[in-house]
Amino acid sequence: MGTQYTLEELEERMGCRFHDRRLLQQALTHSSYTNEQKINRGQHYERLEFLGDAVLELIASDFVYRQDPEMQEGQLTRKRASLVCEQALALSAEELGVGEFIRLGRGEESTGGRKRSSITSDVMEALIGAIYLDSGLEQAKRFIDRFVLVETREKERLLNDSKTRLQEYVQKYKKDFRYELIEESGPEHDKLFLIEVVVDGKPMGRGRGKTKKMAAQQAAAAALRSLEKADTEGKNECT
Repeated sequence: MGTQYTLEELEERMGCRFHDRRLLQQALTHSSYTNEQKINRGQHYERLEFLGDAVLELIASDFVYRQDPEMQEGQLTRKRASLVCEQALALSAEELGVGEFIRLGRGEESTGGRKRSSITSDVMEALIGAIYLDSGLEQAKRFIDRFVLVETREKERLLNDSKTRLQEYVQKYKKDFRYELIEESGPEHDKLFLIEVVVDGKPMGRGRGKTKKMAAQQAAAAALRSLEKADTEGKNECT
């Protein structure tokens, strides 16, 4: 965590004060930091992430259930998945500026872990778990409503539009790209797909989903973030 940022500032952004600030600190601590500092592994965010994931699923399920009385079970499942997927959570984390507060080991720091969607989305879930333990379900729901379920249509549009934007990007820069199915797991009625986007032979982003289409959308969004980050870093290099 950068010295210019404080936990109080993050609490201000989140709109809540922690009774036990150690929970907030734990939610922001990556395992690479605890390993490097040789401190108790239980002090990183993974247990809080586990809890936060369950709380988020409950609140998101309630949200989509009430949103459309005509929606069937399969549609409800897909709708919920689109709201709480890695890329949607990473967008929420970016809006909140969570990445600036994460405690990382030097290796993760040097490889861009602070902006990696797989980490920032996990931290969002850990923050939800920390709020739940510290202040209860209602406060966790307020946080989720404000930062995760807010502007859901815009987030869905960004994810749904990612494949088109990626197609335009690779055509503009004359790059080769393809989607690769990396893994297919789960029973026939509840499959989970892992798809990777490869651009000019380099893996640029992965996505998981209950359908290949959903996984490809998430993979395209992740690839776009990686490509745009690489473009920005290239422009900032001295010539």
